[in-house]
Amino acid sequence: MSPPYDKHEPEEQLAEGTLISHLLELRSRMMKAVMAVVFVFLGLTPWMNPVFEFVSKPLRDALPEGSAMIVTEVAAPFLTPMKTAFYVALFIAMPVVLYQVWQFVAPGLYKREKRLAIPLLLSSIVLFYLGIAFAYFIVFKLMFGFFVGATPSGVDMTPDISQYLSFVLGIFLAFGLAFEVPIATVLLIWSGLVSVKALKKARPYIFLGAFVAGMLLAPDVFSMTLMAIPMYLLYEGGLIMARVLIPEKAAA
Repeated sequence: MSPPYDKHEPEEQLAEGTLISHLLELRSRMMKAVMAVVFVFLGLTPWMNPVFEFVSKPLRDALPEGSAMIVTEVAAPFLTPMKTAFYVALFIAMPVVLYQVWQFVAPGLYKREKRLAIPLLLSSIVLFYLGIAFAYFIVFKLMFGFFVGATPSGVDMTPDISQYLSFVLGIFLAFGLAFEVPIATVLLIWSGLVSVKALKKARPYIFLGAFVAGMLLAPDVFSMTLMAIPMYLLYEGGLIMARVLIPEKAAA
């Protein structure tokens, strides 16, 4: 839903195109996004083992002295680092991918919509990276330390590298999406679906919902708690963003 139309502002005409022109533009944008990911991936390929070592460092640091990660599949020593390099390349190239999406969508937006969409797009990229950094530097350290400490006596903790990659990718994606809560909050207020006053009254339910969302996104209770608390704080940050970006809606 667009912001209220200003009667003093002349009506803006959007450029129209044929279906073929839109499809050609979509193909061009998709090719540029894919090429950005491939370019970064090829640059990381010679260092895919160091990349995996960096990604697995939080777990390796938490393992007891003398313990190590293991391989249970024949091709895993090569495929797992290569997959890690690909996903890291995807995360690095994400701003380019989102920029291409923006360039495809932008011609269909009014100027007043673009003024709000651009800061939201930039904020979403920053928040996604903050979510990944929070998971890597804080959550992993606490979570893996807890798991190692909870290992029963007589049991050696020797994680498989393929299973570890799948686990951390899920955590990265979950925290990256969880940190987009302020963007979702601003969009809800901007669209008129809910008011700031209603969101303030719903704080107890939002707090409970953060734990429910953490339960659905996180693979364990420990990371669920570490996700739910930042999600609620980011919800409060979304209310502040709404007052800054759309003060007329926030005050309504």
